[in-house]
Amino acid sequence: MITKDIDAVQKSKIKIHLPSITSESILLGILLAIVGGLLDAYTFIERGGVFANAQTGNIVLVGIEAFKGNWGQALMESLPIFAFIIGVIVAEAIKKDSSILFIPNSKRAVLVLEIGILFIVGFIPNTISNTLVNVAISFVASLQFSSFNKLVDSPYATTMCTGNLRSASQAAYVAFTKKDRKAAIKAVCYFIIIFSFLLGAFLGGLLTFSIGTQAVWGAAILLVFSLILLHIDERKAD
Repeated sequence: MITKDIDAVQKSKIKIHLPSITSESILLGILLAIVGGLLDAYTFIERGGVFANAQTGNIVLVGIEAFKGNWGQALMESLPIFAFIIGVIVAEAIKKDSSILFIPNSKRAVLVLEIGILFIVGFIPNTISNTLVNVAISFVASLQFSSFNKLVDSPYATTMCTGNLRSASQAAYVAFTKKDRKAAIKAVCYFIIIFSFLLGAFLGGLLTFSIGTQAVWGAAILLVFSLILLHIDERKAD
């Protein structure tokens, strides 16, 4: 009888610790990282050979154009940077009051906004300046980067890989040198996200070469699935 009670307690503990689909879950992180890789591949192949997710390259381009005295071009290169900054501000405003978008949950509100923008981007033809599209995608990347920045209990990014690669390498080193199981799990999680970003880049290349401008809708569809996952989790919580 005592043995059965112990087994029941152990099973209940296991159930408590099963990962749920939340804004910090691995599954959602995988989907968002695929979106990040897809968007970078899309803007590079279809929209002027740039990576719109991260702004380091744009800052460098602004400096180069300013050095050349091309102030007009420097201003154009700075537009995605300003869009990224505005995205951070908007994300923070939504966190404070998500009713701005008439949606009670800030994470869901951000996903809905991302989906709407990317859906519109798919209708913008190549005959229109790529700057408009890159500004829009920089804004979307900023929203996602600011709103989904924690993986279980660790900081991460779904729109770029540099920080994830550093964190993965650091955790792997700790796991190897100190035989730390927790660090090993963390390293695996980070490498899964990095691989997901790579998968997204592959998918983005495949879609872009296949259907061109509308390839960005692939990212929008993935975000719809992300939204569904969050909605299911909220209903379970209720």
